[in-house]
Amino acid sequence: MPRFGGEKGLLKKIIKKNLQYPEEALEKRIEGDVILSYKVNNLGEVYNCNVIKGIGHGCDEEAVRLVKMLKYQEVDNRGVKVSTNNRIKIPFRLPKEKKSKISMKYTVSEKKEIKKEKQKPEKGNSYNYTISIKE
Repeated sequence: MPRFGGEKGLLKKIIKKNLQYPEEALEKRIEGDVILSYKVNNLGEVYNCNVIKGIGHGCDEEAVRLVKMLKYQEVDNRGVKVSTNNRIKIPFRLPKEKKSKISMKYTVSEKKEIKKEKQKPEKGNSYNYTISIKE
């Protein structure tokens, strides 16, 4: 059987790294899983890739693109050339939006002082500012 080389979970890492969420699916906020069937020959090449269950909006085409770029290990089956049938589920999840945790609010108030006649009058007004940061 052809295997996707190396460590466990490598296939998921490659798919996650190379997945480009389609613009149309982002705009329409589409999420879901695309299930594909495909064949792998004795040289480890992927061919005959078909969508079994799709969600549309460009996600099906992106899933097919991802599967076609995969390369499995070659198989030596005592001289017999064997093709295998495989299935894969590719999840499409919207990226989580990062919310700003810092908000700033300030107030400005004018402070008028009552002055006694004997004191020198101050020039201009004085202001108080309050800045609060919420996390």
